[in-house]
Amino acid sequence: MQIKDIGEFGLIERFARKIKNSRSVIVGSGDDCAVLTFNRQYYQLFTCDMLIEGVDFLSSANPYLVGRKAIAVSLSDIAACAGKPMHAVISLGVPKKSTLKYCDRLFKGMNDIAKQYGVNIVGGDISHSEKTVIDVSMLGLVEKKYLVLRSGAKKGDIIFVSGCLGGSILDKHLKFTPRLKEARFLVENFKIHSMIDISDGLLADLGHILKASGTGGLIFAPRVPISKVASGLNDALASGEDFELLFTVSPVEANRFFSDKRAKNFQAIGEIIEKKQGLKLINQSGKEIKISGKGYQHF
Repeated sequence: MQIKDIGEFGLIERFARKIKNSRSVIVGSGDDCAVLTFNRQYYQLFTCDMLIEGVDFLSSANPYLVGRKAIAVSLSDIAACAGKPMHAVISLGVPKKSTLKYCDRLFKGMNDIAKQYGVNIVGGDISHSEKTVIDVSMLGLVEKKYLVLRSGAKKGDIIFVSGCLGGSILDKHLKFTPRLKEARFLVENFKIHSMIDISDGLLADLGHILKASGTGGLIFAPRVPISKVASGLNDALASGEDFELLFTVSPVEANRFFSDKRAKNFQAIGEIIEKKQGLKLINQSGKEIKISGKGYQHF
């Protein structure tokens, strides 16, 4: 059997089954961040993300934006748990033929966005590699009362998304804004049951919430906010790299959303249903739509 036979998430689950953690680990593998003990008020968040040339960006991409993205994807993970980013270490692999100008631009992109969001870059490692590889590990903090995980969705919850989806590969994936501000607004003003950032695609990431929560989901296709540069509905549902927030709230909280002008940038797109009903996509006539693609996987 090869890796491609079980896929990226199958491989992750294969490893996760063999991990045994101490009581210092509140949440381990399986969410946007690991959640660790810290003090009486806060949990510590811990995440890492790796960017590889030819997979996450092209060799022709602006190195400043590549460096920026390397930090931004971890910021997005912290946002998905409603946390505040604090510290980062960076491992960088670059070809020996790389110019100092290229490396300087990579680091400036990383350093600028780190400063923007108050992240301290506290070290890392550098090695040579065939292609550029950047791995960022990031620590954050979240108040215990505000922590949001993938596993809290409940039957009857309304599913919301921030921003517009699709077409990110054309430009947005290198320039997106991590939704830290939006996530804090959500938890400070509403009771959020579950949340994730959309990196693998709306359907795939909603699938993570449904699996972790033991529920099913219903998406109304006409309500999905499609980017102007997206090629269509399937692009918005499955292409990924949008880094928007996908979250669920009770019907009562949803009504508060609809009446709060500050929440105008969030769109209700569906409902949490029973697990046995699975994940369904419904058109305007109430009929189930068949689509191709369930999000990006590395294998």
